[in-house]
Amino acid sequence: MKKNHKYSRLLCAVAVLAVTLMLVPFDAFSQSKSAKLKNDKKKIETEIANTQKLLKQTEKNKNASLQQISVLRQQISNREALITTLNTEIFQLEEELALNVKLSQDLSKKLEYMKSDYSRVVYLAYKNRKLIDKVTFLLSSDNFSQMFRRIKYYSVFANNVKRQVELIEKTQEEIRLKNEEIVRMKAEKLALLEGKEVEIKKLEMDRTATTKKAQELKQKEKQLASTLQEKQKKRKELDVAIKKAIEAEIVAANKKKAEEAAKAAKAKAKANKNTSNTSSSGTSGKTTAKNEIVLTPDEQLVSNSFANNKGKLPWPVAKGAKVGEFGSYPHPDVPSVMIENRGIDILVEPNTSVRAVFQGEVTGVLDVMGTKVLMIRHGEYLSVYQNLASVSVKKGDKVNTKQSVGTVARSSTNNTYELHFEVWKNNVYLNPNQWLSGR
Repeated sequence: MKKNHKYSRLLCAVAVLAVTLMLVPFDAFSQSKSAKLKNDKKKIETEIANTQKLLKQTEKNKNASLQQISVLRQQISNREALITTLNTEIFQLEEELALNVKLSQDLSKKLEYMKSDYSRVVYLAYKNRKLIDKVTFLLSSDNFSQMFRRIKYYSVFANNVKRQVELIEKTQEEIRLKNEEIVRMKAEKLALLEGKEVEIKKLEMDRTATTKKAQELKQKEKQLASTLQEKQKKRKELDVAIKKAIEAEIVAANKKKAEEAAKAAKAKAKANKNTSNTSSSGTSGKTTAKNEIVLTPDEQLVSNSFANNKGKLPWPVAKGAKVGEFGSYPHPDVPSVMIENRGIDILVEPNTSVRAVFQGEVTGVLDVMGTKVLMIRHGEYLSVYQNLASVSVKKGDKVNTKQSVGTVARSSTNNTYELHFEVWKNNVYLNPNQWLSGR
């Protein structure tokens, strides 16, 4: 019976040790995952706060109905993302909580067995204290070697008792800390659940406001259609101007490089007194399409780096809400009007700074139809920033990623502040959504 009891205690100790060892890597992974969730939640909450400011801004502006409903939809998307993140955080917290409760229970069992063993040792020591004292026990040794072993025995026995006391105290402290952590996690879970309830209510309010705004827009669809058609007409004229400027930039850059290459070849031929080889000179040793820019080795590196950062480029503004989507599609609120958009439109607050999405060279600052357009070349790629009130760089300047290059202008049609942003590869426009990060 004693043997079985001892065996069961050993199994329990091994189980506790196994759980503890398994917990170490899991706990590190869990903490990393928890930190990422908190970071994601903070980003979404910041986005919601920024969008809320834009909503208040559009509510004051009677001409910004279409922008307001676009921002409302963005806000709904943000709140849905936040609720999803909260659900994930709550689920993870429940898993951690259950694991901590299990660990606390295992530590309590371990403490129970340790106290039991300690009590038994103390009881036996007390029971046999009068049979023989320590001095008599040592002096009754047959020889010096036996006396030394008996001294060592007392020392080991005393150290083991002391260590057992320390382990009991340490385990008690572990249980106390674990129970405090459980209390904290329960409070955190409660706060998350309350926050989730608040967000769900706000989400329903935003959905109701969106439905109401859509009904209001329906009543003045003809007026809005006329405004949108005028805006589309102006945009097409801007599109033509931007494309002509890009094509002119490609031709001018290639011509300049060809002239520089010819001049260098002529100088080399003159130095070598061998003019017969000048006809074989070139910028890169290969033919290039008419609408593709010839790249120097340094420009090719920038171009490759830009391409490698697809989906990771920073937004051209620090904060804002997308109100105009890329592509050709019927307007979501005025379906009688077809939208042709070569980029995206971002609604921002007044005096918002525009920043370069990548390092490059300013290749154009245009004044087109009362608006400033900035073009920055990144190898064979270009980023285009339209509807600027001011530009703080000039043609030929080198710019860095996130460098401020100007400020957003007020739109003449609805008195809001919108940045139009495009990405091109040579003379072909691309979808900016595929290049920008997810904020």
